[in-house]
Amino acid sequence: MEKSRTPNTSPESEVCAQFADLGVATVYEASGRQGLIDIPLTPLVPGSRIAGPARTVYCGQGDNRAVHEAVASVLPGEVLVLTMPTPAPVALIGELLATQAKQQGAAAMLVDAAVRDVEELQALGLPIWTRWTRARGATKTQRGEVNASIIVGGTRIEPGDIVILDSDGAVAVSESNVGEVLHASLARREKEEALRRRYESGALSYDMYGMRLEDQAADTIPAGVQA
Repeated sequence: MEKSRTPNTSPESEVCAQFADLGVATVYEASGRQGLIDIPLTPLVPGSRIAGPARTVYCGQGDNRAVHEAVASVLPGEVLVLTMPTPAPVALIGELLATQAKQQGAAAMLVDAAVRDVEELQALGLPIWTRWTRARGATKTQRGEVNASIIVGGTRIEPGDIVILDSDGAVAVSESNVGEVLHASLARREKEEALRRRYESGALSYDMYGMRLEDQAADTIPAGVQA
């Protein structure tokens, strides 16, 4: 039975809200620099910060039929993640598909391809991160696969993995590691806030990390002598 499309107030949604607040860089570092979706991404709605479970979409090459299928089944709070065998500047999304996705409750889209109707998409307000913007249209002849295991930007994304997106790009957290990574991310933010307070008081990272002492020691080594 399909899940309800009523607003999501589950513990999962609260976890996603925490990840969105933490942001891509913090989560990426706290996870041991894992899960980075390492492609150039442009957020069409500047300032957006989103996290949600992935609804993965593996399109046929240059084809967006699978996107239509995914939009028909996406659940509130999910992030549609679209890719194809070889990423290319073909518009998998335009205003009309994005309008449906927003109506269905999608939290955001990550498009490892192109979008078009940019001004209309910005006015719509659905957070979309895209690799390209192009008017070149997609075909609708290959079914592709919804909820497939996909690789985007060097990271494997499974359906249900948490995808975090903000102005720094995107990172994915495996569904099986969500608790561990969230705990590590919260700890990292606490550490960073403590460091920020020290820097605001005049401390310097050059000294706190011992770099000055290392450089001073290196500068005292006579010329021609290897350290």
